[in-house]
Amino acid sequence: MNTNTRRVQAIFRKELREYRRNGPIVSTMAVIPLIFVIQPLIQVFALPASAAAGLSHEHVLLYLLGIPAIVPAFVAAYAVVGERQQGTLEPVLTTPIRREELLLAKALATLLPSIAVAYAVYALFLACVELFALRTVASALVHPSELLAQLAFTPLLAGWTIWIAIAISTRFNDIRVAQQLATLAGLPSVVVTTLIAFNVIPATLGLALAGAAVLLVLNRLGWRITSAMFDRERLIAGTR
Repeated sequence: MNTNTRRVQAIFRKELREYRRNGPIVSTMAVIPLIFVIQPLIQVFALPASAAAGLSHEHVLLYLLGIPAIVPAFVAAYAVVGERQQGTLEPVLTTPIRREELLLAKALATLLPSIAVAYAVYALFLACVELFALRTVASALVHPSELLAQLAFTPLLAGWTIWIAIAISTRFNDIRVAQQLATLAGLPSVVVTTLIAFNVIPATLGLALAGAAVLLVLNRLGWRITSAMFDRERLIAGTR
């Protein structure tokens, strides 16, 4: 598949401009991460030094991988249905851009801000723990392996969520319905990362490598399947 980089970049820049002007999307990307952070931080600050021994055997910070599993859903679900409602999708579909290029540009325009938000929130969480939690608690809570997991799995989880959300966005005419369904579709990823964070599912190197491999395959398949679902004629006609 030959992808025209210039066409992808043009749509990518257009998408970023539209997202910056969309207040609900910007506020959603700012507020939802706080839901994942505020309560855990309060609990961490209240932990006594005696809790450090238990924390050293857990992977609590993996809980924050729920951010890239949920936040992109709201933005990506807007990608197609939002443009349909605004009437800006039809002019784009009449250009020579291929559907694979269009969807790749839309996915990247959601992926990069989502990754930036997830990394920023994670860094803020670590800074708050280091500054305000007890020293023994902070040392037990922060593990280098979890930092690597956060760096590696954030784009993989965000990418998979984005392809599901865009696929949903191509099939529905209402933004709210698309966003709700996309959020529900991202919940299984949140459940899995939470279970790993609290040792219900043991965190091992083998599990991490297998999970990364599966997500890489799913992201590739997500692009192909979503592109196959993208029907120009149906979208221009405004039918489902």
